[in-house]
Amino acid sequence: MKMETDLNRFHKIVRGKIKQSLRKFIASGDLIGRQGKKTINIPLPRIDLPRFTFGDSQKNGVGQGDGSVGDAKNPQEGQSGEGEAGDQVGEHTLEVELTLEELATILSEELELPNIEQKGKKNLEHKEIKYKGLVKRGPESLHHFRRTYREALKRMISSQEYNPDDPIVVPIKEDKRYRSFKEVIHPSANAVILYMMDVSGSMGDEQKEIVRLTSFWLDTWLSHQYKGLEKRYIIHDAAAKEVTSEIFYRTKESGGTLISSAYKLALEIIEQEYPAADWNVYLFHFSDGDNWSGNDTTECMRLLEEKMIPRVNLFCYGQVESRYGSGQFLRDLKKYFGEENERITLTQIRDRNAIMDALKLFLGKGK
Repeated sequence: MKMETDLNRFHKIVRGKIKQSLRKFIASGDLIGRQGKKTINIPLPRIDLPRFTFGDSQKNGVGQGDGSVGDAKNPQEGQSGEGEAGDQVGEHTLEVELTLEELATILSEELELPNIEQKGKKNLEHKEIKYKGLVKRGPESLHHFRRTYREALKRMISSQEYNPDDPIVVPIKEDKRYRSFKEVIHPSANAVILYMMDVSGSMGDEQKEIVRLTSFWLDTWLSHQYKGLEKRYIIHDAAAKEVTSEIFYRTKESGGTLISSAYKLALEIIEQEYPAADWNVYLFHFSDGDNWSGNDTTECMRLLEEKMIPRVNLFCYGQVESRYGSGQFLRDLKKYFGEENERITLTQIRDRNAIMDALKLFLGKGK
């Protein structure tokens, strides 16, 4: 019981330390590199719970044995080293393993995120019946006639009741066989995220790293809300294409920007594969704010207002600051849709330290 109490205290201390440094963890790409299949290792300053230890009374200890006050414990100690003594406390770290579920809970508590108001399928899991054998008792709806007849025939032959000239087989209760089954529960992936990213020449490596870090924490949170979660990835410059997650985060492109190409491809995917009645759809678009022309920006606004926004839970635009980007697209979105639209969230991500604020804005509506 005492050990369990100490362990609970330790877990509370760990959670507190993580919350204190959450902004730093979110901004750190090294943290994602520590990710396992379902867990992640987080480095924390060493944490020791205070406790008493008892020494061996048969041996001399500090303050025992020969010697006077002021004598060195070991006369040779400190005489053979090189360099000057420091006056700073050494840094000791401890790696704590957390599940992604625990990490999402901590993120939720610290950012005060609401649970998502899910639409579409009420049941996030579907059940499958698998028949795995035969048993002697069960409902008549699962009665296996052939195996029952076989058991009755075997019994009558062994007891010499069977007459080949009058082959009547009458099963009794002990002969009956029934199918046995078990329920297998599978998660239903009824939520999908479509990530869209501008990969034109003005988007550098640091901007793409900010997108990667933001996407990781979005995945962590939304996976906590849904039993199953599908992810699709679209990159665009002057043209858009769907790619794998590896290509999405590592591609190096150049050229101009035509944002409407990404929106048209995303809309095509939604219409063909994710009907609004059954799916919770999230769109996240990251760009530095440059677009090819005002005409294309007008087309983007039309696509969003008439076709995309009515079909999705949430459209989030994160403008990643770049020295080469004008940032105009964010201003155009704010002017067209205003600041208070329930299904649209717009923010500027100036650097890695702003990722935590962007997450709170993106996820704070509970859509």
